[in-house]
Amino acid sequence: MSSNILIVEDDLEIHGLLVNCLRTEGYHTTSAYTGEEAMSFIKQMSFQLLILDLMLPEIDGYEVLRRVRETHNIPVLILSAKGQEVDKIIGLGLGADDYLTKPFGLGELSARVKAMLRRYFYFNNHSNNHSPTVLTHGELAIDLHTYEVTSLAGKMTLTAKEFDILKLFLSYPTRVFTKSQIFQAVWKEQTISDENTVMVHIRRLRTKIEPDPSNPTYIQTVWGIGYKLGEAAG
Repeated sequence: MSSNILIVEDDLEIHGLLVNCLRTEGYHTTSAYTGEEAMSFIKQMSFQLLILDLMLPEIDGYEVLRRVRETHNIPVLILSAKGQEVDKIIGLGLGADDYLTKPFGLGELSARVKAMLRRYFYFNNHSNNHSPTVLTHGELAIDLHTYEVTSLAGKMTLTAKEFDILKLFLSYPTRVFTKSQIFQAVWKEQTISDENTVMVHIRRLRTKIEPDPSNPTYIQTVWGIGYKLGEAAG
């Protein structure tokens, strides 16, 4: 199955390099040069990956990303000359899955695209008829059928919301989630009424899965943004 990738980049030279690289790899590409043009394509067509520049005319990449995340779950790879940590944190916090700083090598781009598409097809069951039943991260394992959560310490009992929060992080291990994004994904409501709701559930979840809840290693705080999954031990 050939993946359809939307490239949103207003620099013609870089755009041409991306198109040639990805088409050589066997992907189908669609080109957009402004934020408005990108949103128009997204409303009309189905894509498996979005490659998004941040500095775009009309509406910038941050706003495109925000709008995409309101209705779509496709992987987003940000390309940007902004290489400061704060820029990466903001992009990941808005829902990007990966961030590549310009200038970049086409080999690295290709490797990241392959990894993102592999995860996308795996978790969304596009490549076969068998959905994953167990997600693991370090010593943690969650069974999506039995709702069992285990670690080296044995089984633990989570509430439905705690389980769904943990499932969200394990399903997207590289993403930074804002409190609003967690609320929308777990509570299935668009507007968060009280950020403390998410904070309380995160705190309770940490007391159950973290060896030291006061120094969490599984669900880590990204100050000013939200939360992310920590690095797996070992």
